[in-house]
Amino acid sequence: MGAAYVAAAILFILSLGGLSGQESAKRAVWYGIVGMALAVLATIFGPDVQHLWVVILMVAIGAVLGTLVAKRVQMTEMPQLVAALHSFVGLAAVFIGFNGHIELGRVLAMTEEQQGTLTGFARVLAEKTPVEQNIFLVELFLGVFIGAVTFTGSIVAFGKLAGRITGKAEKLPGGHMLNAGAALVSLLMLVLYLQTGWFIWLFVMTLAALFIGYHLVMGIGGADMPVVVSMLNSYSGWAAAAIGFTLSNDLLIVTGALVGSSGAILSYIMCRAMNRSFISVILGGFGTTTGPAMEITGEQVAIDSDGVAAMLEDAQSVIIVPGYGMAVAQAQGSVAELTRRLRSQGKTVRFAIHPVAGRLPGHMNVLLAEAKVPYDIVEEMDEINDDFPETDVAIVIGSNDIVNPAAQEDPNSPIAGMPVLEVWKAKHVIVSKRGQGTGYSGIENPLFYKDNTRMFYGDAKKSLDELLPKLAA
Repeated sequence: MGAAYVAAAILFILSLGGLSGQESAKRAVWYGIVGMALAVLATIFGPDVQHLWVVILMVAIGAVLGTLVAKRVQMTEMPQLVAALHSFVGLAAVFIGFNGHIELGRVLAMTEEQQGTLTGFARVLAEKTPVEQNIFLVELFLGVFIGAVTFTGSIVAFGKLAGRITGKAEKLPGGHMLNAGAALVSLLMLVLYLQTGWFIWLFVMTLAALFIGYHLVMGIGGADMPVVVSMLNSYSGWAAAAIGFTLSNDLLIVTGALVGSSGAILSYIMCRAMNRSFISVILGGFGTTTGPAMEITGEQVAIDSDGVAAMLEDAQSVIIVPGYGMAVAQAQGSVAELTRRLRSQGKTVRFAIHPVAGRLPGHMNVLLAEAKVPYDIVEEMDEINDDFPETDVAIVIGSNDIVNPAAQEDPNSPIAGMPVLEVWKAKHVIVSKRGQGTGYSGIENPLFYKDNTRMFYGDAKKSLDELLPKLAA
């Protein structure tokens, strides 16, 4: 089993490394699949597993449910699916921690003769010294705490991403003091738990942690949800690592540490890309304004497919900025065809990807790759932002915050200071948008009112499908 765990850990590392590039991502996913299959099989058929038929039955049920869910979920729903899966990891950590407490109590109630007949995890508990038992309780406590925070935080993130909970930042009266109070209660419960070993203190801490997870994520606005998803991914990894210590499972420790550290690093990178404080995001400190928003003057000027076609006919350089609206409309195929037609006319077409475009890190890259858009014309914000002044037409498809000049112009904006794609510097800007609303995060966008912007209203896929016949193939 040890060799299988080492092989699985190596595959997980190769998987993470391969995900850094689009061309190696598919191979990396298979590394992860094979590594997880190897880890599960080695664990199920390990020497200390009891009631094997129950374990196999549960795995089979989970596999069937997972397959059904995966087939039903659209690409546009992937962010909320990821958030939901994080909640499962957190809840599993809570249940395993509770079980560890119950199992330790059962073992300690046995006589030495009875303890001598134990096997597996129960025997490991029986052989612990009093000091090791306290260490075990701390590990268990931390696993339950992180798991509970992850569970409710992920549930709230799922609700916000799915549109079932408001995307606005909301806190209860008392704000951060409530979170700090719940954290202090949890710390007090740890002291009492170590002194008495009573389950009631573990349970009270769990309630406090559940509140912290809920209130933290409720206090984060929709503009920061991609960072939240990454952050919760990190939390789920640390919860798994803590439970790995509880169960004395080396692979779970390694895997949890890989997920936790990579999620934390990704969250940090995204916070830098958004000019956010990493600590503040973790503490649920974003999404509120510091004063009245800047007044916007002008009006939104509409354009039809004929006007867009004429504008593109005269253009030589085009930059396309995809956003979540493209994902909702499932317009990536139409965008790819638009790209093909424009390039066949000798025009330069590139894509500009903001680090937090969509509602999941890498969301737009996945959609464009699915539509067979060439990798070499898909560029990150830092690579392409300086090129907008020399661009004839910038096409924004379903984006709001990542192209919002208020980030630079309005110090009271919820996204003030966030680096954005400076599309308004292009000669002409076409914005494909369903209507005149503010979008998911509820932040008004001055871009829509600028003199060089034209609003191409309607569902992105239908609008593009109407435009395509008017462009030479």
